[in-house]
Amino acid sequence: MHVLKNELVYHEDYKTRADARQSIFEYIEVFYNKNRRHAFLNYMTPVEYKMEYAGI
Repeated sequence: MHVLKNELVYHEDYKTRADARQSIFEYIEVFYNKNRRHAFLNYMTPVEYKMEYAGI
């Protein structure tokens, strides 16, 4: 939760809860899950991890 607040929530001025929910959903699904480096994946993005271990 700390990363989400620092990278997104504290930098936005949401008018409604719906705006906040949409923004957070997009951040998680579009950026965080696909493009951000993950400690679990040896600090690689999911795309980098797939490419390395699929032999691409």
